[in-house]
Amino acid sequence: MRSLRRKLSHLLGIWRWRTMGVTLYQPNGFHCHTLHSTTSEPDPLEIHKKKLFLWFSHLPQEEKQFGGYFSPETMHVDPLILERKAEESAGLLSPPLQIQTPGSPSVTVEQLFEPTDAWNGGRGLNVLLYGAVGTGKSTVVRKLVLDWCAGTTLTHFKLLIPFSCEDLGQLSKAASLRDLVSKKYLHLRKHPMLSGEGNQAKDVLFLFNGMERMNLDFRIGATELCSDPNEALPPSVAVVNLLRKYLLPEASILVTTRLSALDRIPQKYVSRYAQICGFNDPDRQRAYFTSRLLHQSGDTARNHEAHALIELLYLNLQRESQLAAACFLPSYCWLTCATLHFLHFTDAKAPIRTLTGIYTSFLRLNFGEKELEQWIGGKTKTDEELHQLAVFRTDVLDFFLAPCLESGKHLPEEPSENGERRYVFAVPAMQEYLAALYVVLGENKSALEKLTKQVSVAIGQVSEDVNAIVSVLSKFIPLRIFAVFNLLKLFPKLYEKISSHNKGSIARTMAAEMFRTEDSYNEDVLDQVEQNLLGVHGPQPKQYSEGQPFELYPIFMGGLLHYGNRVLLQQLGCSIQSTTVAQITRALRKYLVRELSKPQPPEELMDLLVLLYEFQNPRLTAEVLASIRAIRLTNIRMTSLKCFVLSSVLSCASPSYHLEELDLSSCLLTHDILQVLWPAFRHTYNLNLQFNSLGPESCILLRDLLLDSKSSIRSLQLCDNPLLESGTSILLKALPMNQSLTHLSLMHTGLGDQGALELAQTLQHHSLQELNVAYNNIGDNAALALVDACREHPTIHTVHLYLNPLSDVGKQSLYIRGVPKSHGGSGRQVRVLASVTEGSDVSEDWHPILSVIRENASSWDRERVKQQLKVFLRDLEWGRQQQQSFWKRLHFRRVEKGVRQTLQMLEKDTLSASK
Repeated sequence: MRSLRRKLSHLLGIWRWRTMGVTLYQPNGFHCHTLHSTTSEPDPLEIHKKKLFLWFSHLPQEEKQFGGYFSPETMHVDPLILERKAEESAGLLSPPLQIQTPGSPSVTVEQLFEPTDAWNGGRGLNVLLYGAVGTGKSTVVRKLVLDWCAGTTLTHFKLLIPFSCEDLGQLSKAASLRDLVSKKYLHLRKHPMLSGEGNQAKDVLFLFNGMERMNLDFRIGATELCSDPNEALPPSVAVVNLLRKYLLPEASILVTTRLSALDRIPQKYVSRYAQICGFNDPDRQRAYFTSRLLHQSGDTARNHEAHALIELLYLNLQRESQLAAACFLPSYCWLTCATLHFLHFTDAKAPIRTLTGIYTSFLRLNFGEKELEQWIGGKTKTDEELHQLAVFRTDVLDFFLAPCLESGKHLPEEPSENGERRYVFAVPAMQEYLAALYVVLGENKSALEKLTKQVSVAIGQVSEDVNAIVSVLSKFIPLRIFAVFNLLKLFPKLYEKISSHNKGSIARTMAAEMFRTEDSYNEDVLDQVEQNLLGVHGPQPKQYSEGQPFELYPIFMGGLLHYGNRVLLQQLGCSIQSTTVAQITRALRKYLVRELSKPQPPEELMDLLVLLYEFQNPRLTAEVLASIRAIRLTNIRMTSLKCFVLSSVLSCASPSYHLEELDLSSCLLTHDILQVLWPAFRHTYNLNLQFNSLGPESCILLRDLLLDSKSSIRSLQLCDNPLLESGTSILLKALPMNQSLTHLSLMHTGLGDQGALELAQTLQHHSLQELNVAYNNIGDNAALALVDACREHPTIHTVHLYLNPLSDVGKQSLYIRGVPKSHGGSGRQVRVLASVTEGSDVSEDWHPILSVIRENASSWDRERVKQQLKVFLRDLEWGRQQQQSFWKRLHFRRVEKGVRQTLQMLEKDTLSASK
């Protein structure tokens, strides 16, 4: 079976079945072609099952981003399916979130085909399975076909014949029912079950997926009656006659459709109605997340991380968060998993994936060809399209929008005067994506420059007058919610509600929703996307409002200009013109270069890197990088994805391009993700990796970096990484063969006496100029040996040795060794920073030493640092007593004051921590 699958999988196309995360639609859009059976193949029904299994097991391009871990058997979770009565038509249009299910047990498709009293007499059942976009109709159909092929469901049907209504709707020539079947399934050509003779068709189940794609007309004057499966008819006529039970009346039929197409089949031709409602509870959602995240996580370490992600997701869902409202639709569960996979499982070996690409794939999985443009592209102008607007409101509105469950999270809690519920985008990032899509479709090329803080200021000025708000917004396109869906034309009732009551509250709400700014959280957009999915656990982010941050909107806009996303959107009828790409690219280049002339906080700088990565335009990226001389990402939580983004962006620059500084201090770097940063390290002169979690194993990579001929590292700062003696020993082996490094900081890395002695032996043939081994538990003998080696070194001029357990005699000896001799030796002076004093004088570097201690004391052993500060005070008191000059004694007093202030700061922090 496996060998047959391998031989046939590359030959077989697949229908355009769209689903929440398991789609049967190939990127190039080709249809499944019929394979010719041979005379040696015995049973046509067995051939049919094998081929159906192959076709419906095929995974689409959208699933390949997860690394090919999935199979249909492991990733399916049954959505909620409720049987409805025909007289309940008034409730058929209820969106999933408003469905009341007390006493309504979930049913399976197999149960829907059990015989009923109303439908007997030899006639087959017609079952209508309906649901909104994204509720899982096609997924249920897909699993149903696979289970039938495996013989685990609907076994009383000997033949299952699936059709894509999108394919049937595109056929222009008349054909008989048997020709339609044989065109898709040549092995069923002239099969007796389809002959119409006797009651052989009772064992046949027809499946029509996506009935909304066909215009069915049951009027006798419009659709002639036909009972001959060999008579040529338009496809829609053949389907109508099957449902009428004129054609093969014994056959059963399963039809899936969206809400808007329910009335296309008269009730008298439907045996049973069933509504598919998606995932109505957190447990179904958790089962879906578990089936995907655990299978896509791969190795053990990632499996552990996947378990942690699932727990965070489940906690967020249980809190009835906005995510829980969105995840009623299985499609949004797919989007959640795809985004988390992108955020957490991206590494150096991962293919290029972008956030924009995930959202583009999401739309492509849920909408058909040329279906998106009419709703999002702003082309809804004529009266003849009013029906399409009604269809959109019925099918798609609840797909994008959900009741706001967290209205008090960003705004003060103000209950509505009329008790109406406010709707927001199910996933906030989707709002940004659709606004960007609206722009690049050609409505406004300079929107990025217009969409500035001026809009927010204008919104604040108009206050409670909603009409004034609309007037202001009309000058700035995109208009977020307004522009994305032509809100005033699509939803006049919603506009009436907005205009009638509680204008002040609604005005503020609209402004907050349409112009969300990430600066309120002081975090980069990738962390904000993650928090939206996983919730905020622990202390709330600090408020921060300085500077203008980059939002998801321009990031998505840049990503949509990438050729790969444009190809996918073209299949949906959203054509982004090359002239549009060129115009927006020029505007972005000018905007970014101008903004980068100003200092950027680390969070906004990270957002810039994400924007350039999403753009996937090496030439533009190189031009923007030319204006960047330093990248400082201090305190950014550098995940593997962010490291991948940084390296990918810097890889676009020419080999001669180098940053003056790449600051990755306090970024939670570990050995596992250090490898991802290798391309970025090659493009920097000064590399700051302080205050991370790099252990001895990381020194192997750092050693190789210093030995790399393409590397030009001049300064390497490794302070506060647990390298230990074993790690530094590995790192030091690169020094004799490296000629670029001039400054090396190993402060507080666990160097020890042995490491200091080994370093002293390694320095002879290297161009190092400054060496920092402070706070490393180095004693007198090792420190003296190191300073002697530095004195003999031709270029080293400064050695940092403070905060080491040095005796008074040892520090005096170090100072004497550092002073040039009057005769013999090299005669060079080496500055030895062992204390705030040098002999009986105050050290010139006392202030930098105290500054280093103040900055780093929170992560160091406070008792150890306080002890060293007290030693400094003794040194200062002794030195002051040696001075005859009043001004020198006054200078000693000033330095003592600085040391005492630092000591008091540490004691206060210790007391606060204990409380």
